[in-house]
Amino acid sequence: MASPHLPRLDGATGWLNSAPLDPADLRGSVVLVNFWTLTCINWLRQEPYVRAWSRAYRDDGLVVVGVHTPEFSVEHDVDQVRRAVAARDIDYPVAIDNAYGVWNAFDNQYWPALYFVDTDGVIRDQHFGEGRYDESERVLQRLLGVDREPVPVRGLGVEAEADWSHLRTPETYLGYARGEHFASPDGVAFDEEATYAPPDELPRNHWALAGDWTIGAERAVLDRAGGSVVVRFHARDAHLVLSPGGPGPVPFRVLLDGEPPGPSHGVDVDEDGFGVVEDARLYQLVRQWDTIRDRTVEITFREPGVEAYAFTFG
Repeated sequence: MASPHLPRLDGATGWLNSAPLDPADLRGSVVLVNFWTLTCINWLRQEPYVRAWSRAYRDDGLVVVGVHTPEFSVEHDVDQVRRAVAARDIDYPVAIDNAYGVWNAFDNQYWPALYFVDTDGVIRDQHFGEGRYDESERVLQRLLGVDREPVPVRGLGVEAEADWSHLRTPETYLGYARGEHFASPDGVAFDEEATYAPPDELPRNHWALAGDWTIGAERAVLDRAGGSVVVRFHARDAHLVLSPGGPGPVPFRVLLDGEPPGPSHGVDVDEDGFGVVEDARLYQLVRQWDTIRDRTVEITFREPGVEAYAFTFG
């Protein structure tokens, strides 16, 4: 069966760093199409490689095209995407795919996803998820007709490679549409304000709320100041996708097993556990520096309105 050709890109609702592109514009170039969404930890860890390849092989004929297809409703905000692009110094074209037009044209199912396209516009390879970086770079080199040492890449902070050997806790959604392992004693009140409390003991890979929250299909929204989210996890890193839910920042504090995190604080938290939600993005709360073990992290917010979407771990 013949390999598929690069689909049309006119389903994009906008573009960053470029005028609109279509397959005819890209014919004669090797193209790497990267589907992503700004809160995805897997993409955040992959993106340093894509950025490095774009710069290393641009003069050899490589064009990287990012496609931002939102997972959560808050990710439809183009200004949020623009800030994410600027924060990572992404200078290659990015299609804004708010209507899923490009996603559906590729029949894509994953964040992140890579599609490798030759100079005739034929998709020659694909990869779903993070990892496989050496092999992906070899595919690019083969399509470009070059042979050199791989580009050195070292992710820092949130972008650092996960500690896969100690990762025991899966991604955990807080909205009821995909939420699992919710441990507050009275269960979920769907789409209405309710007062929650954590259980006396929280099992590994379970989470709970404390205070007044409204749990919707994709997020939990804090209705009164002082509410908390708590999760029991086993991983080096703990992250939470958050949005301030309004124009103002929302201060928060993280406790790890009931104490300030100290040297185990994440990049978005200081040693005393203090941080601020300013944009809709992924916040790194914990990076354990010593023996990785079961831990309980609690995040308490000083202002209402904050939106909590999903925990991820690494």
